[in-house]
Amino acid sequence: MGIIGAACIIFAAPLKQQMVPTVHFYASPLGEIGLASNGSALTALWFQGQRYAPALPVGWTPEQAVRCPVLAQATAWLDAYFAGKQPDFLPPLQPAGTPFRLLVWRLLQTIPHGETITYGQLATAVARAQGVQNMSAQAIGGAVGHNPISILIPCHRVVGSDGTLTGYAGGLERKKWLLDREQTAVEGVDWGADILTHTRESLSECSDKESIGNERPF
Repeated sequence: MGIIGAACIIFAAPLKQQMVPTVHFYASPLGEIGLASNGSALTALWFQGQRYAPALPVGWTPEQAVRCPVLAQATAWLDAYFAGKQPDFLPPLQPAGTPFRLLVWRLLQTIPHGETITYGQLATAVARAQGVQNMSAQAIGGAVGHNPISILIPCHRVVGSDGTLTGYAGGLERKKWLLDREQTAVEGVDWGADILTHTRESLSECSDKESIGNERPF
């Protein structure tokens, strides 16, 4: 049964001076994956050809992952993940987005490995975290769909209200493959209100410690 964790997820603070990103392309069982880092954190991870893939800025530099510690760590994470393991580490992440989208992406990170949640349950969690009664399904779908760091921020674990696979920027075949790899039974799940309340308190604590990123893709 899927639940949302209560851990405080803090994204890396944005650099005061923007740097030309280091980019690496990773050969995965699902096709080539692009990774980008600003030197201190992972800023993007995308499947080649996916919707909303970031546009590489002028001046980007192709580098072997081993030459960038963040990309080396992200590559090691992907190696473990695609080998069927559940990585027990995570490179620093710095997705760029609005405070609302950052909140949604934090909540995505709390979905346990091997579990799924519905868009409706995610909307309920976001509404509770913001202290409001209801949340726009369109806004939730937009935030999930524009997740800039695929797999590590597991937007593939969000499913339709009846458990069907919907709305994955990398393609539904990839989404099914990822869920099958995680041995996820795409069934109805239930989050307890106490878990959601605890999450809201945890996110409130996070907001006091975190600098919010900007809208740049890297």
